[in-house]
Amino acid sequence: MQTHVKVVAVAFIVFGALGILAALVLMAAFGGAAGIVGVGADPEEAAFALPIIGLTGTLLSLFLFAVSVPGLITGFGLLSWRPWARVLAIVLCAIQLINIPFGTLLGIYGLWVLLNHDTERLFTGGPPATI
Repeated sequence: MQTHVKVVAVAFIVFGALGILAALVLMAAFGGAAGIVGVGADPEEAAFALPIIGLTGTLLSLFLFAVSVPGLITGFGLLSWRPWARVLAIVLCAIQLINIPFGTLLGIYGLWVLLNHDTERLFTGGPPATI
């Protein structure tokens, strides 16, 4: 089960990193859109549109960032065999079930791995011995 826990941890890290990357791309896209509107539009129309574009881009980027960071933290915690990371991963896997299709796969696989009795023993007995 050690290998399965590591796979779940890496999956959380990858999903978290992709989410943060998406937040950065979204921020750049809205910044570019704001720049285009600021240069190409009538000043009165731009004064109305720029705050809306800026606020929307900021809120969406912050949301993606806030959703992605717990996955990164969980992934690194699972790789370090922290008991709190197992509990947090179970919660995040349950939430991921609604994220069709890849989140559902991660959620099902993660719940199968993390709710297994062998995995529970791995996290309560200290870090496993490496061979």
